[in-house]
Amino acid sequence: MRAILDAGAFVAIDKRDRRVGALLRVLQQRRIPLWTSASVVAQVWRNGARQVEVARLLPGVGVRPLGTDEAKRAGELQGVTRTADVVDAHLTLLVAAGDRVLTSDPIDLGRLLAARGVAADLVEV
Repeated sequence: MRAILDAGAFVAIDKRDRRVGALLRVLQQRRIPLWTSASVVAQVWRNGARQVEVARLLPGVGVRPLGTDEAKRAGELQGVTRTADVVDAHLTLLVAAGDRVLTSDPIDLGRLLAARGVAADLVEV
């Protein structure tokens, strides 16, 4: 199992949300790998000097780039689900069965994962 972080998880960390911080500490203590998409990083990163908590978290998070093949798969997934958020579509391509997804948007991510046929634990943050 891995933990996949959407933009909402990083925003919560940036705002020093204690519940999300505690959840991430537990995941790290259990050595559960943390992953996100490069598009999520682009969505949340504004100023590293002011986003101290996000800057601290990022080195411990695997970041998957959005290459041409994944971009095509994300676009196809958006076509099937009639959604328009490239970041959400790319993020859901990282999710495997049994992963835990920390998200502020469980409805849209749930739709995208259902279209892929992937059962994951969506944790609203």
